Amino acid sequence: MSDQGAFDTNVVTMTRFVMEEGKKAKGTGELTTLLNSLCTAVKAISSAVRKAGIAHLYGIAGSTNVTGDQVKKLDILSNDLIINMLKSSFTSCVLVSEENDKIIIVEPETRGKYIVCFDPLDGSSNIDCLVSIGTIFAIYKKTTDDEPCERDALQSGRNLVAAGYALYGSATMMVISTGQGVNGFMLDPAIGEFILVDRDVKIKKRGKIYSLNEGYAKYFDPAVTEYLQKKKFPQDGSEPYNARYIGSMVADVHRTLMYGGIFLYPGNVKSPEGKLRLLYEGNPMAFIMEQAGGMASTGSENILDIQPESIHQRAPVAMGSPDDVLEYIAICKKHARK
Repeated sequence: MSDQGAFDTNVVTMTRFVMEEGKKAKGTGELTTLLNSLCTAVKAISSAVRKAGIAHLYGIAGSTNVTGDQVKKLDILSNDLIINMLKSSFTSCVLVSEENDKIIIVEPETRGKYIVCFDPLDGSSNIDCLVSIGTIFAIYKKTTDDEPCERDALQSGRNLVAAGYALYGSATMMVISTGQGVNGFMLDPAIGEFILVDRDVKIKKRGKIYSLNEGYAKYFDPAVTEYLQKKKFPQDGSEPYNARYIGSMVADVHRTLMYGGIFLYPGNVKSPEGKLRLLYEGNPMAFIMEQAGGMASTGSENILDIQPESIHQRAPVAMGSPDDVLEYIAICKKHARK
């Protein structure tokens, strides 16, 4: 934005966009405030990620989180930032974080009506080698007047009010949906605002990329092995698919959304339910995919239809272009009948 001749004097920021959406929906403005507070946390995390080496935020913090991953210093910083921003926005009553064993219940004097589930820094094993990492969030509305408790967070993805992710890559981007399609916002560091750059994102009907960790091939279910064989050695004369796998869910899903194809983290012999968590990884990404015209399935049911039973529950994931996901589901169903 340094070129004055090209300076946009009517820029659509994320705040403006969400306010306009809220006005159309005749909302109270509480969701706008919540998303604004998340926005601020993401800007702060982005800044910390960019100067992590200088600030000595790299390395292990000396503990493991509830899902067994070693906790990096940036994870802790990101988690604290999001929790503090959300608590001080007067919009939430229950918070679920990957980094916290139990739910966080917001103090009565600062409570609002929303439940926020989040992964503060997804792909954090990639921090030390400068690979893209991200933040994922899912927002639900409290459905009862009772005192906030864990049960409030155990809602299926069909109840999502909004969801999205931030990607800390070559630039910092936020992709969000409030149930009216998917929109992408790029952080302009010159003014410190997220600017609308991708309006009403739609995924391709079919892609040419498959994405999963083939290091687990020894443990794959036969359905997964057959699907991959079809992608690598197609029998219909079509070109084989390209393989792309980064190992940060946000980066892999974002590429799938932009270029089409399929992202897979299936269950296997060692982990029958896969590794990804339903509440703050599977559901928000499935919501984004469906809003963009894609699909998200476990191989046997839609991810958004699952009724969660625990806050750190895992679920197998297959999401992306509808034709690709349908093809995967068909193979899973064939094997389930055997």
